[in-house]
Amino acid sequence: MSPKQLVLASTSPYRRELLAKLGLPFAVASPETDETPLPGESPITTALRLSEAKARAVAQQFPKALIIGSDQVAEMDGRVFGKPGTHARAVAQLRELSGRTVNFFTGLCVLDAQTGEAEVRGVPTLVGFRELSDAEIENYLRREPAYNCAGSAKSEGLGIALLSRIQGDDPNALVGLPLITLCDLLRKHGMTVL
Repeated sequence: MSPKQLVLASTSPYRRELLAKLGLPFAVASPETDETPLPGESPITTALRLSEAKARAVAQQFPKALIIGSDQVAEMDGRVFGKPGTHARAVAQLRELSGRTVNFFTGLCVLDAQTGEAEVRGVPTLVGFRELSDAEIENYLRREPAYNCAGSAKSEGLGIALLSRIQGDDPNALVGLPLITLCDLLRKHGMTVL
């Protein structure tokens, strides 16, 4: 029996780069998913729900594949910090996150499109931001405009200089795809990385 096709349901270049580290062939599909949180939904529940919704959104295109869906929220005190999109919003986010700890919660789903069975897991990463001056924030965003990153910082790049600590089980989760958990889920579906 040949192994199932692997599909990443994401347009994120960061998730694509992370999955490529495993050396497995995979296809990429854009999940057309409304990412608006549901009324009263917690940020963690949103990330879990959307990771599965993204995988299911591309299941019809790949009816015999294993589909990977992932979603991440940056949450502090019950408030979500999304992708800022603009310089002004990134500055505002970093000012607010300065000296604080943020939970970057990543939802991960592996869906067997053939059976419809999905396994969803969540991986938290606590990130401590240093006390940041306005000059440091401006210098950072000028050198690395992280406008498409939740929390306005790329930990895998220069953004590491904004941080005081990272606490979690998988450093890849902070970038958007928890590879340790993913390897475990793929093994359960008979797909080994090594």
